[in-house]
Amino acid sequence: MTDVVIVGGGPVGLYLGALLLQEGADVRVLEKRTGRNAHTRAIGIHPPALAALDRVGASAPLVARGVRIRRGLAVWAGREIARMHFAPVSDRFPFVLAVPQPVTEAVLETRLLALDGNALLRGAEVMDMYDDGARVTVDATVAGTRQRMSAAIAVGADGANSTVRRLLGLSAVEKRYPDHYLMGDFPDSSPYGEDAALFLEAGGIVESFPLPGGVRRWVVRLSGPPVSPDARLLAGLVKERTGITVDAGANTMLSNFGVRSRLAGRMVDGRTVLIGDAAHEISPIGGQGMNLGWLDAESLLPVIMAALRGRPCGSDLRRFDASRRRVAAGAKRQAEVNMALGRPLSGARLRARNAAIARVAAVPTLNALVARRFTMQWPR
Repeated sequence: MTDVVIVGGGPVGLYLGALLLQEGADVRVLEKRTGRNAHTRAIGIHPPALAALDRVGASAPLVARGVRIRRGLAVWAGREIARMHFAPVSDRFPFVLAVPQPVTEAVLETRLLALDGNALLRGAEVMDMYDDGARVTVDATVAGTRQRMSAAIAVGADGANSTVRRLLGLSAVEKRYPDHYLMGDFPDSSPYGEDAALFLEAGGIVESFPLPGGVRRWVVRLSGPPVSPDARLLAGLVKERTGITVDAGANTMLSNFGVRSRLAGRMVDGRTVLIGDAAHEISPIGGQGMNLGWLDAESLLPVIMAALRGRPCGSDLRRFDASRRRVAAGAKRQAEVNMALGRPLSGARLRARNAAIARVAAVPTLNALVARRFTMQWPR
């Protein structure tokens, strides 16, 4: 018997668990993996998410271990054509924080276990779920042993290929895009320091972000899946499009990926709720996915706590569902804009696009509006 079972011990599930424990709820977080994933995927934490993470005391240790990106530069043919500041200096977090996802997970797990050393169950795989209208029963194997748990509320925070979503039989509308990317981390040999740089070139966009430890991430847009994705190919494309030389032999992470979006038709089924990628998979271009999951959790907290105190939760859950699906649809549209801006162009169309970006950036009010859109600082 517990108050809340959270399926998925990634950054979103760990955060929600810590939020609930701080409010006095009894929580179990079930994670299939036996250890943290060492692969650095999501790296950008936007200002609204930093404010949310501050509620569990996670912002300070993350900021101490990350890089504060305060500006983004648009570059074309070796020339800066636009720049934007990611947040007003009056904001508490006037930057996007770049920090490897394993570090983020480690900070959140430490906080969760400080609140309850038994809250996280690793090696746990959910086999079935039952909702009788009053409680949710979760059948799982934990370290090879079958266990049954009963909770007032269950939450699926188990990623894009969500087991919870499948067990509930919830549909998810999928859209695939023509965009493909090759991504890797190298020692920083650029002149951009702690700035993000977007290279708007004919062959497609190149994105570049600083990481802790003098490392820089490079993301190159491709016309199709690479036949032989390796560090030498990525280094060659970076050199060809930006003129910057990176050391292929010092590459520390390499990944290639296509892009899709997937939005669940509902985020709520009875007393079970989907959040994060389980509810809405968004293109990683723009770095909204993980942040969106944290904001889901923040919005869900008062609904869960009211339910645990005996308040009927049906109408609250329906409002949560409608609100968060609306926000997810907006994030999906923003990601589509991000991808469209980075697609290959040539000749007059390339010049027109880049000139338009330069004109918008030159108008302070428009510049600030675009910066807030790109960093998720919109009504949520």
